[in-house]
Amino acid sequence: MRSGVRLGVDAGKARVGVAVCDRDGLLATPVATLRRGDGTIGELRELVAEHGVIEVVVGLPLSMRGDDTASTADARALAEELAAAVDVPVRLVDERLSTVSAQRALHQSGRSVKASRPIIDQVAAVIILQNALDFERSAGRPPGTVVNQHGGR
Repeated sequence: MRSGVRLGVDAGKARVGVAVCDRDGLLATPVATLRRGDGTIGELRELVAEHGVIEVVVGLPLSMRGDDTASTADARALAEELAAAVDVPVRLVDERLSTVSAQRALHQSGRSVKASRPIIDQVAAVIILQNALDFERSAGRPPGTVVNQHGGR
């Protein structure tokens, strides 16, 4: 397992959930829900710098059969734009069911899904990042695919 803080991103059309892990890559925790808009990439770039991130993991929403969905192109576009703006690798990882899992977890904890929308995005980002960390720990290699090697700006 590589050492270093990673940022997890759940890219939605209205909001972007963000999570971060500890240096040892053991535990992902929620950080923020950002409004999706012109300033989103700048806010993500600031979080990368603030947390000393070595890598960004962006969830790729695929269908249950592994095909692209209506949201797949949007997540890829955000990942590519972010990769061009930061000096760390950006990886796309399969995020099937992360939002559903986040909604279920919040519902089971007694929170209403409607009142928890901003939190759902953070929880989905935690699930995406935690799954990526667990994969790397068990497989011995980084998860997903690299969007762009250090696009940098």
